[in-house]
Amino acid sequence: MSATNFNTKNDTLRKLLGNGLTYRIPRFQRDYSWGEDEWEDLWQDILGTIAVGGEPAHYMGYLVLQSADDKLFDVIDGQQRLTTLSIIVLAALKNLQRLIDEGKEPDRTRQRLDQLRQTYIGYLDPVTLVSRSKLTLNRNNDNYYQTYLVPLAEHMPQRRIRASEHGLRKAFEWFDRRVRDYAKSSPSADVGMIIAQLIDSMSDKLFFTVITVTDELNAYKVFETLNARGVRLSATDLLKNYLFSVLHRQQEHEHELKNLEDRWENMVGRLGSESFPDFLRMHWNSRNAFVRQSELFKVIRSQIATREQVFELLRSMDEDVDVYLALTSPESSQWPPVWRGYVGELRMFSVRQPLPLLMAAKRRLTDPEFETLLRACVMISFRYNVIGGLHTGDQERIYHSVAQRIANGTLATAASALEALKTIYPADDAFRAAFADKVIKTTASRNKKIVRYILCALEKQASGYDYEFESASYNLEHILPQNPAASWRTFSDEELDTLVYRIGNMALMEAGANRDVGNGDYEGKKAAYATSIFSLTRKVVEENEDWTPSRIDTRQQALAKIATSVWRVAQLA
Repeated sequence: MSATNFNTKNDTLRKLLGNGLTYRIPRFQRDYSWGEDEWEDLWQDILGTIAVGGEPAHYMGYLVLQSADDKLFDVIDGQQRLTTLSIIVLAALKNLQRLIDEGKEPDRTRQRLDQLRQTYIGYLDPVTLVSRSKLTLNRNNDNYYQTYLVPLAEHMPQRRIRASEHGLRKAFEWFDRRVRDYAKSSPSADVGMIIAQLIDSMSDKLFFTVITVTDELNAYKVFETLNARGVRLSATDLLKNYLFSVLHRQQEHEHELKNLEDRWENMVGRLGSESFPDFLRMHWNSRNAFVRQSELFKVIRSQIATREQVFELLRSMDEDVDVYLALTSPESSQWPPVWRGYVGELRMFSVRQPLPLLMAAKRRLTDPEFETLLRACVMISFRYNVIGGLHTGDQERIYHSVAQRIANGTLATAASALEALKTIYPADDAFRAAFADKVIKTTASRNKKIVRYILCALEKQASGYDYEFESASYNLEHILPQNPAASWRTFSDEELDTLVYRIGNMALMEAGANRDVGNGDYEGKKAAYATSIFSLTRKVVEENEDWTPSRIDTRQQALAKIATSVWRVAQLA
């Protein structure tokens, strides 16, 4: 982004609101949602800056604004904080109005109230009581804010209003009490002065990093950059604002806007705001030309520009939500157990490249053919990603190419899709060699889970018994222990480091027996291995008088042969 469309600086609340500028929360931005936990945190932060010896300033985080003229700013991120700070000022004004009504230095208090209102809230017409506010909220909240909060209305409706409007009212009442209690706790008799000083001090000591951009595309780039740095911003809201602004520009009827907003919020509610951008990319890539996350908003912005295109995007997103959720949270889906099992394996592998392909396949193919492709993706992922550790860029390109061809009907069967995936299916010889050399460090819990999964699958192939790899009734046994006793001194230090996490050095073992053998020597472990329920564990002692580097290598090569027949797609062999 060039300097002409991107600006960043640090500003205090006084500089933001006390300079004649106005701020608008976009029409379709999310509603006010803060509650007592957030209010309490913010209030304590404010008190921490104004206490004697308190911190000189408090950082409020990023405020992302969009403006074409540097006079009116759309609040792209930070609306919850800015709205709440405005409510705190209004609560202070309510307390000043209460003093006036009680006849406590009414003239001086009125001057303070008018000055604070003009500086931080805006102009209130004395005849019509219509506000000219510095802050405009979204379409669901602004009427309540301008009609009841800004004029400090004596009676605020509590029935037949939105949950977010209840939130605005409760926030106002909560801070009204806090300001009143703060003023009463002061030793000064001039309560009006204490309240004015509270707002004055707060406005100078709270500061933001203000990022100003010129259009939605630059705003989205800011979101991507800040998210990469660990700052969680609502890029989902930004996209929503853009799509709904397209409808608004084309004068869509209000009831249809409401219907679309309900559908959007339902999707976001089911997916979670943080997962929504990932869903959108997977959805898009399952139907269109490949796009990376950093370019997604730019591409959507360039291709979704009419009312019809917005409706079609929302309709197709609706169609894909259930499939995406089943692929990312299989335990909550209604899919058959065998499908949930395959998806669980993909998740355990941390492999996501096949998701657009699978979303396209679920839409276009029969259930049996979808299951065939789902299983094939598991086998490919195990060979290519888990064992091979091969480059995922090429793999992702192939997956996406097949997804596109399924989506447009070029590949109409599982068999034709499998043929197109053949280049990312490691051949038996390559897979067997990679497996025979594989080291998986089980100090990481995910890796330990994968090794248990591998050994259970090998055991099923060898003995026919199907053990649940996540069962607590047995453990992962390192024959050469992770912390070997002195009796293992026949292994050099280098061998200890390189061999302990070889697959050939690991076995399944009943939990109690595993604890009993501990870090003992191989001779002391033999009896426990010989009586194990696992045939591959019994084979360790049946085939090995002692345990040496060469025996580990030999056993792993034998396991590799079994693995080649377990993780196999006959059509690709």
